[in-house]
Amino acid sequence: MPLFTGRKVALLGTGLFLPEKLLTNDDLSKMVETSDAWIRERTGIKVRHIADDGQLTSELAACAAQNALASAGIGADAVDMILVGTNSPDTIFPGVGPKVQAVLGASRAGACDVQAGCTGSVYALAMAVSGISSGLWRHVLVIGAEVLSPLLDWEDRNTCVLFGDGASAFLLGPAPEDKRGFIAADVRAEGEFHDLISFPAGLVERPASSETVAAREHYVKMKGNDVFKFVNRKLPPFLKSFLVESNLKPADVTNWIFHQANLRIIEGVLRRLDVDPAKAYVNLDHLGNTSAASVFIALHEAMEQGVLKGGDLVVMTSFGAGMTYGAIAFEL
Repeated sequence: MPLFTGRKVALLGTGLFLPEKLLTNDDLSKMVETSDAWIRERTGIKVRHIADDGQLTSELAACAAQNALASAGIGADAVDMILVGTNSPDTIFPGVGPKVQAVLGASRAGACDVQAGCTGSVYALAMAVSGISSGLWRHVLVIGAEVLSPLLDWEDRNTCVLFGDGASAFLLGPAPEDKRGFIAADVRAEGEFHDLISFPAGLVERPASSETVAAREHYVKMKGNDVFKFVNRKLPPFLKSFLVESNLKPADVTNWIFHQANLRIIEGVLRRLDVDPAKAYVNLDHLGNTSAASVFIALHEAMEQGVLKGGDLVVMTSFGAGMTYGAIAFEL
C-alpha cells in the first residue's frame, strides 16, 4: 500500500521564482520553422519564461526557497534537509542542493539533488514526507528548479518550443492535529524506455568530443510521439490503481495537478479517468514545460489564485525521462 504511516506531514509554505524574460510563440517563429498556431494547437503553450545568460538553476532555486520559508514563517536554521528536483543543475557536481543550503544559511541542513526526469520533484516530495513521517527530519525544503534553456537545441522545433525556466519550493513539516496532510505516494520507473527523452553526450556513455559537439548531442532529445503514446497508455491505469490503494475515489479529489508538458496529454488522461477538465489546474499556456518545477509551480499558482484552499484534496502527478512517473495525494 502507498499510504504514509507515522507522524502526519503537512505543506507549511510555498514559494515561486520566475525569470523576467519572456519568449513568445511569435518570437520562436523568427528562430525556427514554426508558428503561434502550430505550437498552441499541439501543446497549448503561448509563452514561457527564459533565464538570462548566466542565470543559474541554483539562483532560481534559492529565491524560491527563500519565498517558501517566508510564506511558512520559519527560519532557515530550522531546516533539516533540502531536496532539489532538477534536470538542469549548474554542474553535475556539486549539486544545486548544497549551493542553496549555503545561500540560505541553513546550517543544520543536509542537501542533495534528485534527478528523475520531470518526475524528480514528485520523487523528492515523497522522500521528504517519508523522512519527516519516520522522525528522521522535522522540516524539509523540497524544490523543483530548472534552467533548461541553455540545454535546448534552438534549431529543433520539436523540443525548443516546449520548455521554460522557473522554480518553486515547498516547506514541509509536522501537521497540526486538525490536518490530514500527506496521504499516499507511489513512484515508478520503466527503464526500458530510457531512450524516449535523453541528453545524449557529455558524461560517461558519450564523453564530450568534437564529434559529439558537431552532432549536436549536448542538447535535450525527445521522441515526442512515443512519449505521448507512453503517457496516455501508462498514466490512466496507474492513477486509477493509485486512488484505489490510497482509499480515495476520483470524486474525493478537489483538483489534479498534472505535469505541465502538453495540454493534449492532460486532457487525454482526464478523459480516460472520467474527470471533469475543470478539476485540473493548467498553467502551461504562460509557462511552458518547466520540467521538474512544473507541478510545484502549478500548485503554488493555484493556491495563490484561490483555486485551492485549506482542506482541499489534491493529487499531484508527473512523468518524465527514464521513463519515470508518480503521484502523491495530500490535503492542504
